Amino acid sequence: MKVAIIVIDMLNDFVEDRGVLKCDRAKRIIPNIKRLVDLSRRKKLPIIYANDAHASFDRELELWGPHAIAGTWGSRVINELKPRKGDLVVEKRRYSAFYGTALDLLLRELEVDTVILTGIHAHICVQHTAADAYFRAYKVIVPVDCVEATTEDARMGAIDFMKKVYAVEVVKLDELIKRFSEV
Repeated sequence: MKVAIIVIDMLNDFVEDRGVLKCDRAKRIIPNIKRLVDLSRRKKLPIIYANDAHASFDRELELWGPHAIAGTWGSRVINELKPRKGDLVVEKRRYSAFYGTALDLLLRELEVDTVILTGIHAHICVQHTAADAYFRAYKVIVPVDCVEATTEDARMGAIDFMKKVYAVEVVKLDELIKRFSEV
């Protein structure tokens, strides 16, 4: 099993700033994602940031309003989790980190067969990324305490859906860390 960590949309607009997509609950997962990313760096696992980076005319903006416009402060990863040298960044203009991006090619070139999805919004971007990963035959793991949404119902609804429909393995972060420690 070759694993990559994908950090989805932990961006200033969603965590720190404004708008309908601001997720106050995201702050509670920052320390957990940081623990996982730090461990992944020590284990030399690929860390990929999948970030909204919208053009001003993107169709999604009609639904949600302006957010994470490419090149703005709002489209940058929050300071606590910002990418380091060696980390990879995929900019996306749709919910899924796969749609219209080079993520699949990147994962295949890294010989990754398992993706660990973290970030926000569990019921939107994480769920759509899980779907596309499943459709491309990747094994998908979601640490339940590394994903968030605007409400607990939305978060747990997404987790249950991904588990039932996309065979996502749902684990607690401590269990995942223990697994990595045994390798």
